[in-house]
Amino acid sequence: MLCYADMSSTAFIEPLPVIEFVTELLNRDVQSRPLSDADRVKIKKALRGVKVEVTHRGNMRRKYRISGLTSQATRELTFPVDERGTVKSVVQYFQETYGFTIQHTNWPCLQVGNQQRPNYLPMEVCKIVEGQRYSKRLNERQITALLKVTCQRPHDREMDILQVGRIFQKVYPDDSGAAPYSETVRHNAYHEDPFAREFGIKISEKLASVEARVLPAPWLKYHDTGREKNCLPRVGQWNMMNKLQKVEKLVLKVEDALKMVNGGRVNSWICINFARNVQDNVAKRFCQELAQMCQISGMEFSLDPVLPPLSARPDHVERALKVRYHDAMKILQPQEKELDLLIVVLPDNNGSLYGDLKRICETDLGLVSQCCLTKHVFKMSKQYLANVALKINVKVGGRNTVLVDALSRCIPLVTDRPTIIFGADVTHPHPGEDSSPSIAAVVASQDWPEVTKYAGLVCAQAHRQELIQDLCKVWQDPQRGTLTGGMIKELLISFKKATGQKPQRIIFYRDGVSEGQFYQVLLYELDAIRKACASLEPNYQPPVTFVVVQKRHHTRLFANNHNDNHSVDKSGNILPGTVVDSKICHPTEFDFYLCSHAGIQVTLLITITFLYDVLIA
Repeated sequence: MLCYADMSSTAFIEPLPVIEFVTELLNRDVQSRPLSDADRVKIKKALRGVKVEVTHRGNMRRKYRISGLTSQATRELTFPVDERGTVKSVVQYFQETYGFTIQHTNWPCLQVGNQQRPNYLPMEVCKIVEGQRYSKRLNERQITALLKVTCQRPHDREMDILQVGRIFQKVYPDDSGAAPYSETVRHNAYHEDPFAREFGIKISEKLASVEARVLPAPWLKYHDTGREKNCLPRVGQWNMMNKLQKVEKLVLKVEDALKMVNGGRVNSWICINFARNVQDNVAKRFCQELAQMCQISGMEFSLDPVLPPLSARPDHVERALKVRYHDAMKILQPQEKELDLLIVVLPDNNGSLYGDLKRICETDLGLVSQCCLTKHVFKMSKQYLANVALKINVKVGGRNTVLVDALSRCIPLVTDRPTIIFGADVTHPHPGEDSSPSIAAVVASQDWPEVTKYAGLVCAQAHRQELIQDLCKVWQDPQRGTLTGGMIKELLISFKKATGQKPQRIIFYRDGVSEGQFYQVLLYELDAIRKACASLEPNYQPPVTFVVVQKRHHTRLFANNHNDNHSVDKSGNILPGTVVDSKICHPTEFDFYLCSHAGIQVTLLITITFLYDVLIA
């Protein structure tokens, strides 16, 4: 049996006076002008359900839970004070009862009662109670601050786990590099727990030591006309900029580049700039540099846009996109051409602009888009431009690289016969968004044996529903009878159109499933896959491998020696390709831990993968 110890982080509401909290929330001096209706809605949403304590009654710090915000200003609020119906204003009551003069009489009060028995508290007499977890959605600034605090190097995380936030000395039994004693275990005193002693359970004071192996990195294939045809990643990483000689000196040579194995084609494109501080000439130069980088990387990319870059306001995103798109199509349609790409310059803090833009482009216009932040537009780093070129190439149907083993048909259970690989996940709304649907997404490979091109489908489903409802759909049509459709069937048909072959094997990767849902998800979604296959052709039942991938777990792997360059990367993480499939794994099921890629800074979360062999079941 294993005992897991790890560090967890979450956001808490800062125990500020409510006035200060509102000032920070609105990001302005709230006394400078009256609160707008939008301000009131924002304050009410942030404070609903939060506990506050009153400060106007001396040592009597009574606590209340906020239920809402009054629609009237404090100076306008009155309430009955006795059974005879005597009415007093809130301002008068606080002055006479507590000798407290309310300063912000034009502000609303906090509502801590109900509609039948209202109870008003002026904001200036309330302070947020300490220790309350913030469960609502964080904004971008808050997310950045939280990540900055919680990102840790592996050695630092190991020390925190061992020390439990206290100052302990890390004790090694000798100089052999063996696992350290865990002060967590000592601090929690498991050996003194009466229930553990009753069952004879003892917890070791050492971290568990497990055997691991590192899988070899795969060779990557690039275009034969580039400077290098093949590339071997080192420590899970490779950088095309290392292959572009003199590129930072703006001396760009096609023969010096490591080229995409299959470059896509962009004959017509436009640019829209939503960043007010980016001048038209800067946006134009950035687009020229990006177009040139796409060409050097191996794409067929026109250097000239259909129309000059357009500057637009973020609050007019839909109008700007549709007008510019139709202006471009007026030029392209007589030539029987389509608009291939939209390049967008976004402000660094763009709020909902990114989501709105993607929704309009993908659902209304059917247009491929590439967004670039202002900070990158000004820097115009060649490495950034090369990364964006890779993204654009994939979006327009190209391939950046393929595995050498795929081309030589050497990947077991993938390249021996036509195989389609699925990936599926469900994203749930944030806490507090009770009316929002969950979004299911499924992607599937569309080429073989390369397995590098993917098509994706998304659908909305019931709130916080984990089972993917639209994998297979059956409905009755008055004229055509029983019909079958769904995401699996659509992607299988797309695979056959692209490759000319129907899949003879299905590998299905499923993310975001907890252990308690394994059996339910497997039964429902495997059945949906089989029904979708049967709807295409009688007796068509290719073997299916169903894999659940988990990232959110508390297993952490650390190298015995953090200073050994042969066992850790530059961040101190274990090496990419590290596999652990014994001792800490399930005793009967087939599962393993895999460090699949290199981490940039944070302690790498090891992906745990459960494989279910359903080829016979």
